[in-house]
Amino acid sequence: MADIIKLLPDHVANQIAAGEVVQRPASVVKELMENAIDAGATSIKLIIKDGGKTLIQVVDDGVGMSETDARLSFERHATSKISSAQDLFNLETKGFRGEALASIAAIAHVDMQTRTSSQELGTHIKIEGSKIVSQDVVAVPQGTSIAVKNLFFNIPARRNFLKSNQVELRHITDEFHRVAMVHPDIEFHFYNNGSEIFNLPSTKHRQRIVHIFGSKMEHRLVPVNEETEVVKISGFICKPEFAKKSRGEQFFFANNRYIKSPYLHHAVVAAFEGLIKSDTYPGYFLFLEVDPSSIDINIHPTKTEVKFDDENTLYAILRSTIKHSLGQFNVAPVLDFDHDPNLDTPYAYKEKGAVIPKVTVDATFNPFQETPVKKSGGNGFRKQNAKGWEDLYEGLGNQSDHSGFSSVIIESESEEQGTLYSGGEVEEHLASTFQLRRKYVVSTVKSGMLVIHQNRAHERILFEKFLGEITVKEGISQQLLFPLELTFNKQELAVLREIKESLTNIGFAFQGLEEETVKVTGVPMMVPESGIGMVLDRLISDYMEGYEDGSISQAEMLAKALSRNLAVRTGDVLDQESQLALVNNLFACKEPSLSPFQKITYTIISEGDIDKKFN
Repeated sequence: MADIIKLLPDHVANQIAAGEVVQRPASVVKELMENAIDAGATSIKLIIKDGGKTLIQVVDDGVGMSETDARLSFERHATSKISSAQDLFNLETKGFRGEALASIAAIAHVDMQTRTSSQELGTHIKIEGSKIVSQDVVAVPQGTSIAVKNLFFNIPARRNFLKSNQVELRHITDEFHRVAMVHPDIEFHFYNNGSEIFNLPSTKHRQRIVHIFGSKMEHRLVPVNEETEVVKISGFICKPEFAKKSRGEQFFFANNRYIKSPYLHHAVVAAFEGLIKSDTYPGYFLFLEVDPSSIDINIHPTKTEVKFDDENTLYAILRSTIKHSLGQFNVAPVLDFDHDPNLDTPYAYKEKGAVIPKVTVDATFNPFQETPVKKSGGNGFRKQNAKGWEDLYEGLGNQSDHSGFSSVIIESESEEQGTLYSGGEVEEHLASTFQLRRKYVVSTVKSGMLVIHQNRAHERILFEKFLGEITVKEGISQQLLFPLELTFNKQELAVLREIKESLTNIGFAFQGLEEETVKVTGVPMMVPESGIGMVLDRLISDYMEGYEDGSISQAEMLAKALSRNLAVRTGDVLDQESQLALVNNLFACKEPSLSPFQKITYTIISEGDIDKKFN
């Protein structure tokens, strides 16, 4: 048999490696920014165009590279961070495998300018698809500038898998947050399509978090500090009352590197047990420092998943540390042994002594006498005649034994009440309904018993209602007598501006979307005034999470998010009128059998199934 195994060319190997390193534009941002940090930069600029598809540029003022290093940096497994495999277990730097620049250069046009402090002139290198096009000597400031253009230009299949510019920008912003948050001593600038999104000066951790997530975060943070032989924990947790329905403000950093750890996340949630609802997530920004030899960060290409030597001990320490912080800053409920000022003696009686009450006893009183003797100083007493007490029970012996059930009325259903849903199995209008365990609405149909899931049914009703209003732009707005001021961070404001038109069609009205504080002047009829802030927060987070696949329109995504946030919940009590309205509105929908999230809204238990239970 002929030899069939052969070595792959370098450019093919680089493209395969790029599949691991570069998943989307955000991956390039992460690698380039981490390289800039490893270079000792004090100021880093990130410039993005068209969601990173057209341009990703990172400019730093680090140590720069010599002409030889600049050329070698694009070779596979070329790195200055490690020299042996043993160094992998004692890492202090971000990038160390030497694959990032080689992989990026294999699938994009790369333009790099760099200069060290000891050189008068720098180096300018252009690379297209792993091929060096030119290398020149140029006058550039100290540091390095790398521009990555036309990502995946030579792999159209990979480029087609990229999402919209807004979605890719959102992923880039997430990576920017993760890098900027753990390095507050470095100045960061973020530009998108020519406009500045973030300008983060050098500061402390707390202020860096506030600069990223907005001034509303200032009063939500509770500091966390603990130092043990195993781990040093620092950072902040959010107060329990600000727990959210969706994830988004949960950050773990191990040795100045962003990590994902469901196990440690569970430790944080366990510390909040009893303080937040089971379906909400607490916010936290926690920085862990462990011995580099006790953590393996090379188990995943993106280096976000890590392995600790002793996770059980780390879990226990983290959980107890957060519990201690919650109690130390009076966030968690504690036993209060302080006296109640309401129990203090009133001021007017403080100097007065106690008055002993006088008790007088009538020694001549005899309860068995018809007319007791009346003495001076005593009260006269005449015993009432008890004759006739038997009359209270007269006639009871003649009552029927079943009289106790005389007040029970058995309701009979009216025979015909019209049709509800023509052409389907549900053809009989529900004359009466009842609520089962505050979760289901139950009634009868011709073929048996109808059971409706109240939450899913209401989601379907609201989804079609909002989708229609967004499409035809006929939403009814309820104007607020006093505008409500809400605070959003820059990322949330960007989402609001993106979906403003659709929200306006539903009935929302805003003022000042260009500033951190937004005035809400009108809301849809369905939104209660007390829940406007909560609805908008959930709407933004749901939109940011749910718009990832890009397979559904913005209108459909918003209608889904609003229906989920405004629908009646399991546990809500519905009166008879609301139950009937729910049933009628459900079967007036175009797709009554499924919720917007493709879950069954109702089921029919046939008469035959009920009969089988009695066989």
